[in-house]
Amino acid sequence: MADFRTHLGVAVAGGVLLGFGGWQATPLSAPEAASLAVLTAFGGILPDIDSDNSHAIRLIFTLLAVLSVVGGALLLQEWLSPGAIVVACGGLYIGVRYALSAVFKRFSVHRGIWHSLLAALLCGLATTAASYQWLSQSAWLAWAQGLALVLGTLIHLLLDELYSVDLVGTRIKRSFGTAFKLFDYREPGNAVLMLVLAAALVPWLPPWPPLRELLVQGSALWR
Repeated sequence: MADFRTHLGVAVAGGVLLGFGGWQATPLSAPEAASLAVLTAFGGILPDIDSDNSHAIRLIFTLLAVLSVVGGALLLQEWLSPGAIVVACGGLYIGVRYALSAVFKRFSVHRGIWHSLLAALLCGLATTAASYQWLSQSAWLAWAQGLALVLGTLIHLLLDELYSVDLVGTRIKRSFGTAFKLFDYREPGNAVLMLVLAAALVPWLPPWPPLRELLVQGSALWR
Protein backbone atom coordinates (compact mmCIF):
# COMPACT_ATOMS: atom_id res chain seq x y z
CA MET A 1 0.00 0.00 0.00
CA ALA A 2 1.05 3.61 -0.44
CA ASP A 3 2.64 5.34 2.54
CA PHE A 4 1.25 8.34 4.39
CA ARG A 5 3.29 10.93 2.52
CA THR A 6 2.20 9.56 -0.84
CA HIS A 7 -1.46 9.57 0.14
CA LEU A 8 -1.27 13.11 1.47
CA GLY A 9 0.82 14.45 -1.43
CA VAL A 10 -1.40 13.04 -4.18
CA ALA A 11 -4.59 14.10 -2.38
CA VAL A 12 -3.25 17.63 -1.89
CA ALA A 13 -2.38 17.82 -5.59
CA GLY A 14 -5.85 16.56 -6.52
CA GLY A 15 -7.44 19.04 -4.11
CA VAL A 16 -5.51 21.96 -5.57
CA LEU A 17 -6.57 20.99 -9.09
CA LEU A 18 -10.21 20.63 -8.00
CA GLY A 19 -10.23 23.88 -6.06
CA PHE A 20 -8.53 25.87 -8.81
CA GLY A 21 -10.73 24.36 -11.50
CA GLY A 22 -13.86 25.09 -9.50
CA TRP A 23 -12.73 28.64 -8.85
CA GLN A 24 -12.12 29.28 -12.55
CA ALA A 25 -15.14 27.47 -14.00
CA THR A 26 -17.88 28.14 -11.43
CA PRO A 27 -19.11 31.06 -9.30
CA LEU A 28 -17.13 29.72 -6.31
CA SER A 29 -15.26 32.30 -4.28
CA ALA A 30 -11.60 31.72 -3.39
CA PRO A 31 -12.40 30.58 0.20
CA GLU A 32 -15.10 28.20 -1.08
CA ALA A 33 -12.70 26.74 -3.64
CA ALA A 34 -10.08 26.40 -0.91
CA SER A 35 -12.56 24.41 1.19
CA LEU A 36 -12.87 21.89 -1.66
CA ALA A 37 -9.10 21.56 -1.83
CA VAL A 38 -8.82 21.03 1.93
CA LEU A 39 -11.62 18.45 2.02
CA THR A 40 -10.08 16.53 -0.87
CA ALA A 41 -6.74 16.45 0.95
CA PHE A 42 -8.44 15.34 4.16
CA GLY A 43 -10.32 12.62 2.30
CA GLY A 44 -6.99 11.43 0.98
CA ILE A 45 -5.90 10.36 4.46
CA LEU A 46 -9.30 9.65 6.03
CA PRO A 47 -9.37 5.87 5.35
CA ASP A 48 -6.27 5.52 7.52
CA ILE A 49 -8.39 6.44 10.52
CA ASP A 50 -8.15 2.71 11.28
CA SER A 51 -4.37 2.64 10.86
CA ASP A 52 -1.80 1.86 13.51
CA ASN A 53 0.44 4.48 11.90
CA SER A 54 0.86 7.17 14.53
CA HIS A 55 1.32 10.02 12.02
CA ALA A 56 -1.87 9.25 10.12
CA ILE A 57 -4.20 8.68 13.03
CA ARG A 58 -2.77 11.60 15.04
CA LEU A 59 -3.29 14.04 12.17
CA ILE A 60 -6.77 12.73 11.33
CA PHE A 61 -8.08 12.98 14.88
CA THR A 62 -6.44 16.36 15.42
CA LEU A 63 -8.27 17.69 12.38
CA LEU A 64 -11.53 16.06 13.49
CA ALA A 65 -11.10 17.59 16.94
CA VAL A 66 -10.56 21.06 15.48
CA LEU A 67 -13.63 20.67 13.27
CA SER A 68 -15.70 19.54 16.26
CA VAL A 69 -14.57 22.61 18.22
CA VAL A 70 -15.54 24.94 15.36
CA GLY A 71 -18.90 23.23 14.94
CA GLY A 72 -19.52 23.22 18.68
CA ALA A 73 -18.74 26.92 19.00
CA LEU A 74 -21.13 27.77 16.17
CA LEU A 75 -23.93 25.67 17.64
CA LEU A 76 -23.51 26.79 21.23
CA GLN A 77 -22.93 30.52 20.76
CA GLU A 78 -26.64 31.33 21.16
CA TRP A 79 -27.08 29.14 24.24
CA LEU A 80 -23.99 29.52 26.42
CA SER A 81 -21.82 32.30 27.73
CA PRO A 82 -18.34 32.75 26.21
CA GLY A 83 -16.70 31.10 29.22
CA ALA A 84 -19.00 28.10 29.06
CA ILE A 85 -18.36 27.77 25.33
CA VAL A 86 -14.60 27.65 25.95
CA VAL A 87 -15.06 24.87 28.51
CA ALA A 88 -17.44 22.93 26.25
CA CYS A 89 -15.15 23.24 23.24
CA GLY A 90 -12.19 22.15 25.34
CA GLY A 91 -14.14 19.06 26.33
CA LEU A 92 -15.01 18.41 22.69
CA TYR A 93 -11.37 18.65 21.65
CA ILE A 94 -10.17 16.27 24.35
CA GLY A 95 -13.05 13.86 23.75
CA VAL A 96 -12.47 13.63 20.00
CA ARG A 97 -8.68 13.87 19.96
CA TYR A 98 -7.97 11.39 22.73
CA ALA A 99 -11.07 9.43 23.81
CA LEU A 100 -12.50 8.78 20.34
CA SER A 101 -9.03 8.10 18.97
CA ALA A 102 -8.47 5.45 21.64
CA VAL A 103 -11.81 3.81 20.79
CA PHE A 104 -10.92 3.61 17.11
CA LYS A 105 -7.52 2.13 17.86
CA ARG A 106 -9.12 -0.48 20.08
CA PHE A 107 -11.92 -1.66 17.82
CA SER A 108 -10.89 -0.88 14.23
CA VAL A 109 -8.94 -3.14 11.87
CA HIS A 110 -6.72 -1.65 9.19
CA ARG A 111 -8.14 -2.02 5.68
CA GLY A 112 -11.47 -2.94 7.18
CA ILE A 113 -14.75 -1.07 6.70
CA TRP A 114 -13.08 2.35 6.43
CA HIS A 115 -11.25 1.22 3.31
CA SER A 116 -14.45 0.85 1.30
CA LEU A 117 -16.79 2.69 -1.05
CA LEU A 118 -19.54 2.49 1.55
CA ALA A 119 -17.43 4.38 4.07
CA ALA A 120 -16.60 6.99 1.43
CA LEU A 121 -20.31 7.44 0.75
CA LEU A 122 -21.15 7.78 4.46
CA CYS A 123 -18.41 10.34 5.07
CA GLY A 124 -19.44 12.32 2.00
CA LEU A 125 -23.07 12.42 3.12
CA ALA A 126 -22.06 13.43 6.65
CA THR A 127 -19.91 16.25 5.28
CA THR A 128 -22.73 17.47 3.05
CA ALA A 129 -25.27 17.39 5.88
CA ALA A 130 -22.94 19.19 8.30
CA SER A 131 -22.12 21.87 5.72
CA TYR A 132 -25.77 22.48 4.90
CA GLN A 133 -27.31 22.23 8.36
CA TRP A 134 -24.58 23.49 10.70
CA LEU A 135 -22.57 25.86 8.52
CA SER A 136 -25.56 27.15 6.53
CA GLN A 137 -23.84 26.68 3.17
CA SER A 138 -25.85 26.66 -0.04
CA ALA A 139 -27.13 23.31 -1.25
CA TRP A 140 -24.80 23.42 -4.26
CA LEU A 141 -21.70 24.12 -2.17
CA ALA A 142 -22.66 21.55 0.48
CA TRP A 143 -22.93 18.83 -2.16
CA ALA A 144 -19.65 19.99 -3.72
CA GLN A 145 -17.88 19.73 -0.37
CA GLY A 146 -19.26 16.25 0.23
CA LEU A 147 -18.12 15.13 -3.23
CA ALA A 148 -14.68 16.65 -2.63
CA LEU A 149 -14.25 14.47 0.46
CA VAL A 150 -15.41 11.41 -1.49
CA LEU A 151 -12.94 12.23 -4.26
CA GLY A 152 -10.06 12.40 -1.80
CA THR A 153 -11.12 9.08 -0.26
CA LEU A 154 -11.27 7.44 -3.69
CA ILE A 155 -7.76 8.72 -4.42
CA HIS A 156 -6.57 6.99 -1.25
CA LEU A 157 -8.27 3.70 -2.09
CA LEU A 158 -7.02 3.67 -5.68
CA LEU A 159 -3.46 4.44 -4.58
CA ASP A 160 -3.54 1.49 -2.20
CA GLU A 161 -4.69 -0.78 -5.01
CA LEU A 162 -2.09 0.55 -7.43
CA TYR A 163 0.65 -0.10 -4.89
CA SER A 164 -0.61 -3.67 -4.60
CA VAL A 165 0.51 -4.32 -8.18
CA ASP A 166 4.25 -4.96 -8.51
CA LEU A 167 5.01 -3.89 -12.07
CA VAL A 168 8.72 -4.67 -11.72
CA GLY A 169 8.17 -8.20 -10.51
CA THR A 170 4.99 -8.53 -12.60
CA ARG A 171 2.99 -9.89 -9.71
CA ILE A 172 -0.03 -8.94 -7.65
CA LYS A 173 0.46 -8.63 -3.90
CA ARG A 174 -1.81 -10.29 -1.38
CA SER A 175 -3.15 -6.88 -0.34
CA PHE A 176 -4.77 -6.37 -3.77
CA GLY A 177 -8.54 -5.92 -3.47
CA THR A 178 -8.53 -5.05 0.23
CA ALA A 179 -8.86 -1.28 -0.25
CA PHE A 180 -11.14 -0.50 -3.20
CA LYS A 181 -14.15 -2.61 -2.22
CA LEU A 182 -17.86 -2.04 -1.64
CA PHE A 183 -17.64 -2.90 2.08
CA ASP A 184 -15.71 -5.11 4.47
CA TYR A 185 -16.88 -8.57 3.41
CA ARG A 186 -15.47 -10.11 6.59
CA GLU A 187 -17.72 -7.97 8.81
CA PRO A 188 -21.10 -7.51 7.08
CA GLY A 189 -22.60 -6.20 10.31
CA ASN A 190 -20.43 -3.08 10.02
CA ALA A 191 -21.75 -2.51 6.51
CA VAL A 192 -25.35 -2.76 7.74
CA LEU A 193 -24.59 -0.21 10.48
CA MET A 194 -23.08 2.19 7.94
CA LEU A 195 -26.11 1.82 5.69
CA VAL A 196 -28.38 2.63 8.62
CA LEU A 197 -26.31 5.72 9.45
CA ALA A 198 -26.36 6.83 5.81
CA ALA A 199 -30.14 6.44 5.69
CA ALA A 200 -30.47 8.42 8.92
CA LEU A 201 -28.64 11.34 7.26
CA VAL A 202 -31.10 11.61 4.37
CA PRO A 203 -33.53 14.01 6.13
CA TRP A 204 -30.61 16.34 6.89
CA LEU A 205 -29.29 16.50 3.34
CA PRO A 206 -29.80 19.47 0.99
CA PRO A 207 -32.27 19.25 -1.91
CA TRP A 208 -31.20 16.80 -4.61
CA PRO A 209 -31.48 18.96 -7.79
CA PRO A 210 -28.25 20.90 -7.00
CA LEU A 211 -26.43 17.55 -6.83
CA ARG A 212 -27.64 16.63 -10.32
CA GLU A 213 -26.63 20.08 -11.54
CA LEU A 214 -23.20 19.68 -9.97
CA LEU A 215 -22.66 16.27 -11.57
CA VAL A 216 -23.70 17.59 -14.98
CA GLN A 217 -21.31 20.53 -14.66
CA GLY A 218 -18.52 18.22 -13.52
CA SER A 219 -18.97 15.83 -16.42
CA ALA A 220 -19.04 18.76 -18.87
CA LEU A 221 -15.79 20.15 -17.46
CA TRP A 222 -14.19 16.69 -17.60
CA ARG A 223 -15.04 16.38 -21.29
